[in-house]
Amino acid sequence: MEELWQRFVRNLLGRFDGPLHFRIVVQPLMAAAFGIYSGIKDARAGKPAYLWGMILNPEHRKGLLREAWKHVGRVFVLAVILDVGYQLYVHHAFYPGETLTVAFVLAIIPYFIVRGPANRITRLFRKKTPVTSPAARKKTGAG
Repeated sequence: MEELWQRFVRNLLGRFDGPLHFRIVVQPLMAAAFGIYSGIKDARAGKPAYLWGMILNPEHRKGLLREAWKHVGRVFVLAVILDVGYQLYVHHAFYPGETLTVAFVLAIIPYFIVRGPANRITRLFRKKTPVTSPAARKKTGAG
């Protein structure tokens, strides 16, 4: 079992300087871009930060996960395909556990990390229109 973990760690670390190492940067950037886009959409729709929504509204959890998969699923599939190609080229073998771990780390985690803060930042900088009552508008002559 110890050999398995040593190979797993050695193979994961080898991805940083081996062939196709550009994906270690590009895939998280793509996932983060989708997360930012989704966070901005959430803020405009008045939705809470993504992870808070998942924690506080369990009845909406399934829909939120489906929506997230719709945005980040392609990046995840691309990460799987590239990692399988990397493994076949470098190791002449396929290790599914490594592939899923790498794809999860490169695609899913950056998306979830960025989506909530993008929502909050968008809310901070959005122009807020003051809500005034009809009586207040009459007083100021605005209505």
